[in-house]
Amino acid sequence: MAEAKKEWYVVNTYAGHENRVKENLIRRVETMGLTDYLFRVIVAEESYVEVKNGKNVEKTRNLFPGYLFVEMIMTDQAWYIVRNTPGVTGFIGSSGGGAKPFPVAESEVEAVLRKIGQHDKNVEISFEVGDRVKILTGPFSNMEGTVETIDYESKTASILVIIFGRETPTTIDCADVEKVSL
Repeated sequence: MAEAKKEWYVVNTYAGHENRVKENLIRRVETMGLTDYLFRVIVAEESYVEVKNGKNVEKTRNLFPGYLFVEMIMTDQAWYIVRNTPGVTGFIGSSGGGAKPFPVAESEVEAVLRKIGQHDKNVEISFEVGDRVKILTGPFSNMEGTVETIDYESKTASILVIIFGRETPTTIDCADVEKVSL
């Protein structure tokens, strides 16, 4: 077993069947004894509140319809089990013809996990309110601003960025910000 590294892969499913495929895959992993090779299966869903007839109704929305995120060690057996799970149409990043897929970049998966509230890495906040910071990713990438507030619970910061000549507060993940050294 040359490859013994846990990595994330994206699995294509029939749209609207993601949760059913997730349950099927988890059940197959347990019955076939592959819990040492397949770890997490995630449907990227976020909750939101919709007002219906004057009442707040909590709903979920799939961020990537037709896709599952699977954390696994890519072995022949694990690959075969995932590919042949009912509802799975293939892996993203595979050229087909029996070729194994490429894993998803760690930064991409971390962004998805943060968005759905399953981010498991400890974010070290190395800046304070009033500090000058640089935004590392997203639409404000490489822009600098001043930290207005920090929410330690959600690990986000309100950064004052100059847009069209005006200071505009933007909420950015603390993991995507670094202090600018003067």
